[in-house]
Amino acid sequence: MTPPDLDRKSALFLDLDGTLLEIAATPELVVVPPVLPSLLAHLHHQLDGAVAIVSGRPLGQIDQLLTPFRASAAGEHGVTVRFADGTLEEMPIGVAVPDDWRAGLGRAVERWPGVRIEPKPHGLAVHYRLAPEREAEVWELVRSVVPADHPWFRLLPAREAVEIGMRAASKGDAVERLMAHAPFHGRKPIFVGDDFTDEAGMSMARRFGGMGLRVAEAFGGDPAQVRAWLTHGMERMDGRPAPQSAPAGLAP
Repeated sequence: MTPPDLDRKSALFLDLDGTLLEIAATPELVVVPPVLPSLLAHLHHQLDGAVAIVSGRPLGQIDQLLTPFRASAAGEHGVTVRFADGTLEEMPIGVAVPDDWRAGLGRAVERWPGVRIEPKPHGLAVHYRLAPEREAEVWELVRSVVPADHPWFRLLPAREAVEIGMRAASKGDAVERLMAHAPFHGRKPIFVGDDFTDEAGMSMARRFGGMGLRVAEAFGGDPAQVRAWLTHGMERMDGRPAPQSAPAGLAP
């Protein structure tokens, strides 16, 4: 699949890890290319604000990684959505993984070097990237904690991880909620993602007449190629090379 050219009627919905950023050994070791925040800020300006980061990370981590860029975003796979005017919407309100689940999983994985818990405000992820031989055991452990028919929580397969996420939220829901409001409403959405949790976002983008791009298919599995495509789109719309720092006023 060849990624499309961007134009000023596009709306961008971008996953973070594995899409804009290379996957790291652990989430906190991810490296943000210095030019990325300014590139996103410039695209945000060109598209009148129709750029959103849609990630499994919490909103606070998204903002910290991409500072000074800050825009519409969805954290924890759509549990929390920030709209263009800064309004925050949480779905469902006040629900989080029980403390006894967190404590029990934490104690259980201590016996497996390389397996680690990534806590999140509403959910959590169990990573086995550094111990891939533990994949089956990690899944068995998490399934023993989270009932398959639990009304609030479900298991989400991720890149060398299993996540306990909200049943009521998805990246598709986040795209739908953002598309109902300015500056996304009426635009052609393009969702770019790399794993299972992004599929719902891609499907929703297609429902709105847009596109869903898998990093493996459209960009050879390489986040650097995603960034190059965004840079090309920015240059094509702007008629000049990508900036090395954000122009004044573009990144709040």
